[in-house]
Amino acid sequence: MATSVADHASIDPRAQIDDDVEIGPFCMIGPHVRIGRETRLENGVTIMGQVTLGRYNHVYPGVVLGGEPQDVSYGGSETRVVIGDHNIIREGVTVNRASEKEDGVTRVGDHNFLMAYCHVAHDCQLGSHIIIANNTLLGGHVHVHDRASLSGGVAVHHFATIGAYSFIGGMSTVRHDVPPYMLVDGHPTKARCVNVVGLKRNKFPAEVIDALAEAHRLLFRAKVGLDNAWDILRNNSQLLPQVNHLLSFIQDQHEGQHGRSRERRRAA
Repeated sequence: MATSVADHASIDPRAQIDDDVEIGPFCMIGPHVRIGRETRLENGVTIMGQVTLGRYNHVYPGVVLGGEPQDVSYGGSETRVVIGDHNIIREGVTVNRASEKEDGVTRVGDHNFLMAYCHVAHDCQLGSHIIIANNTLLGGHVHVHDRASLSGGVAVHHFATIGAYSFIGGMSTVRHDVPPYMLVDGHPTKARCVNVVGLKRNKFPAEVIDALAEAHRLLFRAKVGLDNAWDILRNNSQLLPQVNHLLSFIQDQHEGQHGRSRERRRAA
């Protein structure tokens, strides 16, 4: 099946478009764009700059991919956006290309669902199987790990890291890293409990969920401290790989600045 291009679409002849791509009316595709097979663009999609959009994606009206980073220090170099396969990108989503402060790439993995009017800022790194609900804003340099879920109207501070299998409640303000496996919400967010629903949906064994719940109790309720929590969980045979990952994540967070592991403390 050949690529289908609707009337009034504007496609630069230098763009690389694979077979079986559907491009709706009033789309604008720039010269440095590559689109993988069986991706579908609804009407009014704009893709500019250096953008690679993988296979089997569905992009809805009004989406803008590859716009310049909203960073006053950006000098105009050829930074990129790289998006994987099987993503759903709903109406009005914006994904900006990277600044020049890291590796020059804003990345989105595979099987993600970005709902209407989300913003993915410059230098963000998104894993796979992530759900981001309507009107959620990711600041620059945010990392979101696999299978995290962000509810609607969430604002994430730049350089924050969202751990795997975490859940962020609606309208939350995320100023600090979000630990993996936790459900957080608030202004700013706090770890309220283990994301039990998400873990059960992803087939986590009961003993793993119980061990993570005990780790949450020790760290966020009893507040015994990280070292003591490590010892208690080890002595109770609950230092499972997932628990160890949680504790290591929090240790990295403590070593960072302002509750964000990737903002390292400056030397005195």
